[in-house]
Amino acid sequence: MSVQVCMVMRVNLDCPSCCRKIRRIILRMKEIEMHLIEKQHNRLSIFGRFDPADIAIRIRKKMNRRVEILEIQLPGNNGDGQAEEMRHAAPDGPGRPLCNNPNF
Repeated sequence: MSVQVCMVMRVNLDCPSCCRKIRRIILRMKEIEMHLIEKQHNRLSIFGRFDPADIAIRIRKKMNRRVEILEIQLPGNNGDGQAEEMRHAAPDGPGRPLCNNPNF
């Protein structure tokens, strides 16, 4: 069984139809609970109970585009406090959480 994961990926989203296509693909995946598409940064953040590698492969096959996993956050790995800090700051700037779930 999979654990709750928050994963950030880079996918080339250069046109509105690509965004619609990836949104449609994500909404059909039952494992994904929440998602955030950042078109200007070519980023896709997803949250749910899934295996990160399997989801990345499925998105790559359906979109026929390169998928790069930037970050994977698992619950409970905040031993030194860095995971708590990463939760509240995006890689390109502070103040925006990657996942909108209070369990992380």
